[in-house]
Amino acid sequence: MKSSGDKDKNRGVSLQMNNLHQRLLHALNLGTRYFDEKTNQWKWQSANIEVQKQVIRSIDVFLDFVSGDARAAHHSIVKDSVADILGALLWILRCKNRPLLCMAANVAVKLVSVLPHSIFESYILDLVYALSSLLSSPFVEVAIPCSTSLNLVISNLNASSAKAVWEMSSLLGSILLWWPPTRFPVWNDVQLINTLSDMYARTDISTKLVILKLYTSLALCGSVAKKLIENGEVFLQMVVQSMGKSYPDAVRIEGFRLSQCLLRSQENCLKVMDTCGEALVDAIICGMEETGMHSRKFVNKNSSILVEACRLALVTRWAGDHHISFWKQRIDKVLLNLLIENIHDLSEEHVSSLDKQISIAKEGLKTNHQLCVRGYVWDILGWLTIHSGENFNPCIHGSGLYINLIIICACLTFEDVIKKWCRIYQKDADDSFQSEPASRAVLMMIYSPCNYISSQARLIFSKTYSSDHFTSLAHTLEYASSLESYGSFDKLQLIINLIGLISFLSLPHHHTLEGKYIRTVAFIVKRCLGNDIDVSRLSLAPHLHTTLYEKSCCWMDAEDWEGSNILLFYGLWGLAEMVHQSAPLQNNSRISIVDIEYFEAQLVRKLLEICSNASFTHGLRWYAAYILSHFGFYGFPNELGKRVGRCLNEKEYADIQLFLANGNTLSVHGVILAVRCSSLLPPEVSLVKEKRIDGQSIREVRLSSHVDYEALVKLLEYVYVGYFHADEEIVKKLKILAKRCDLQPLLQMLHRQSPKWGTSFPSFDLTPSLVSAGSCFWDVILESKQEKLEGWTCCTCSHSVPHLHVHKVILQSGCDYLQGLFRSGMKESNSPIIKVPTSWEAANKLVHWFYSSELPNPPSGCLWDNMDDEQKLCSLQSYVELYWLSEFWILEDVQEACWNVIVSYLDNSKQLSLKMLKMAGDLSLWKLADVAAIHLAPSYSQLRDSCELEDLDDALVHLICSASTQLSQNG
Repeated sequence: MKSSGDKDKNRGVSLQMNNLHQRLLHALNLGTRYFDEKTNQWKWQSANIEVQKQVIRSIDVFLDFVSGDARAAHHSIVKDSVADILGALLWILRCKNRPLLCMAANVAVKLVSVLPHSIFESYILDLVYALSSLLSSPFVEVAIPCSTSLNLVISNLNASSAKAVWEMSSLLGSILLWWPPTRFPVWNDVQLINTLSDMYARTDISTKLVILKLYTSLALCGSVAKKLIENGEVFLQMVVQSMGKSYPDAVRIEGFRLSQCLLRSQENCLKVMDTCGEALVDAIICGMEETGMHSRKFVNKNSSILVEACRLALVTRWAGDHHISFWKQRIDKVLLNLLIENIHDLSEEHVSSLDKQISIAKEGLKTNHQLCVRGYVWDILGWLTIHSGENFNPCIHGSGLYINLIIICACLTFEDVIKKWCRIYQKDADDSFQSEPASRAVLMMIYSPCNYISSQARLIFSKTYSSDHFTSLAHTLEYASSLESYGSFDKLQLIINLIGLISFLSLPHHHTLEGKYIRTVAFIVKRCLGNDIDVSRLSLAPHLHTTLYEKSCCWMDAEDWEGSNILLFYGLWGLAEMVHQSAPLQNNSRISIVDIEYFEAQLVRKLLEICSNASFTHGLRWYAAYILSHFGFYGFPNELGKRVGRCLNEKEYADIQLFLANGNTLSVHGVILAVRCSSLLPPEVSLVKEKRIDGQSIREVRLSSHVDYEALVKLLEYVYVGYFHADEEIVKKLKILAKRCDLQPLLQMLHRQSPKWGTSFPSFDLTPSLVSAGSCFWDVILESKQEKLEGWTCCTCSHSVPHLHVHKVILQSGCDYLQGLFRSGMKESNSPIIKVPTSWEAANKLVHWFYSSELPNPPSGCLWDNMDDEQKLCSLQSYVELYWLSEFWILEDVQEACWNVIVSYLDNSKQLSLKMLKMAGDLSLWKLADVAAIHLAPSYSQLRDSCELEDLDDALVHLICSASTQLSQNG
């Protein structure tokens, strides 16, 4: 039995709650209630701001009381008040008054924190929509409470029945679609994800559709998409099956959309293809065949499935075994079926002549069959052909008729495009949707590595074009490149004419190249590099637009090989072909000495910058390197090579001596050769007997009598620097040596072979020497200040303090301080251990920079957004330490990189900025402290009143105060 004291206490709680409830009702009565017939609910409204404020204050006080007593939340008065509270709150959240919105948003946080989810479950959708609409508010004090409320709503969602799963999934799908920060925390809810997976297998079609949409919204986040794929075969099979014919159209469409999100990066695509590649390709082909197999009256019904299947087929943009699967499934016939009707009536016996095939293609294209997917057809065709192998024969999986007809259709369309866009004043807007894709497809077929496809494409291309086209293209391109500003049609005209020019260069008897043509293309490249012209492929190809990608996040690695400025890529490609066909330039009578000097003085410097700058994509860097090879520069310029190259020909720290048959010797560094050209070392280099020369341990390695001294010197320059300059005589000798050393990328440049589409640009990375590759050349230990690290052990030595085995030659090449230390003759210069006054994490990042010239980045996107302030500070701490260390060790590049990371990651979190300010102050990093103070300036008054500044030094408080004053003065 309850004691009389408990009863009195309960009566007191009820009495107080009644009083607060009456105050709330009184405030609400100052507004008006009305019945909404659409929602079949009573709603509240008031246009008076003072009334709204009074209502919000009453709700706030009421919720404060409820939060103070666990039993109060379940009181009948609370349940009866929810409808009135939410009705008023939803109305006020629609207002435009900033202070009022701030009050309402904070009350929303309190409401979802205090009240049991079941009490306001029926109003949850309305609340979510209201809060979601304020996430983009320019006022931080409004947006943050709204996001907090939504996070709480998501964390409280739970479902066990099919109906609950349907409602929850529908709600979550809407939230996740419009609010990216929720995607990763929802994925991390293991119980929720397991429930969804289980319910998908057991529920009806409508629930399956909603769950698929939820997965699609989740997969818009690149980090979540990766995790979903890592879930394994069961999930991927579910996705593939959802695209099959046994499901309704709506489910199949959503299955295709989900797959598009999952396969947006090459890494994801290859993982999925390894697991269920053939089944996925089969589903794509099945979707692409739907309308082609039926009469025209079915086109509208099935066009959505067709479009989504074609869009998914763009996974052909990445090389891989899935290309073979597409050819096996007769992708050539499927694509032709989308260009020409009734292709099943065609017989190779009756249309064997090329002229007859051209006639059939012309008549077929006149019907404008399936125009809605024409852009996809050209793109898929281009990707399939550019990634085909040299000896691949598409006819092996069927007749050659279909592939020939597709090539003819592409060339005929390109011919029509060229005729229109060669005329400076005639631009057909209606045809622009397929102008670039068709032109690009022809270009890719002509330069395909596949001998069969490229020879057929060039043959058909030469049949459909006349030599007059080349002159027209060149003149139009020259005119278009000289414009001061560019509209969308001017950019498209530039692209079309440039593609046409590159295509003509592939023909054996094209128009003779003149210097002005090369100057024109070089001028386009120069303007692109100067940011005068920027043309994204998305702006030229409307079929690539998708609302899904516009709402995506965390896809940093999804950029195409050719880069975002497609004009720059085509410009470099065109320049490469022109220079290749004019080489050697000095012997080309059509190009003056002025042109040659122009290239030497202007272009080479720009190309070296492109190769060295990792912000340019792999395709741009490959073509820059390829062009450079025609000017005698061979290899792959890079930032790390600039540092390591200083060690070339230096005997300091050299531990290998190469002996040639003619008696010449070269001193080199074993660690660099072990990673960059291990073929120059004997298989068991660690067993080679050492000698002491000038106080250093040297291993002698005798080379074959076939090794030429001059060629070896240039090869070592490539090994140390990444590239070199050489004349044709040395290049001939180098080809033999590079082949024996199995340096394939260098060999490709020496032979001036065109870049293969999709190939990664060769990296200069010495990090493998930190493990087995360079273990026998370790000569010093780098030790952090952390004496213990849980779970850490060294597999090489018994030293217990966390450390790294490294190489003096690498450290001193990147750090003047360490170079001076090693040469100083002091005790520390001969010590086997260098102490780094930083944490283990910071020391690790520093070593990674020494060996790769890159500083690892902290987590980003949703991963970062879903970390708490303490985790964020922990992630940034190592960069702050390195920023501080860089001052003393004279590491300007590291200091700049750390500064950029810290400043870009300081967000709107007061606590993070506050802790960063304190850390910067402790290390006397006043420039960084100023930045943190600027972030805190808007919250100065609040921080001061809440006593959160008491732990800071007066100097740091003064920084915030000064920043706040400056902010007020600047409005």
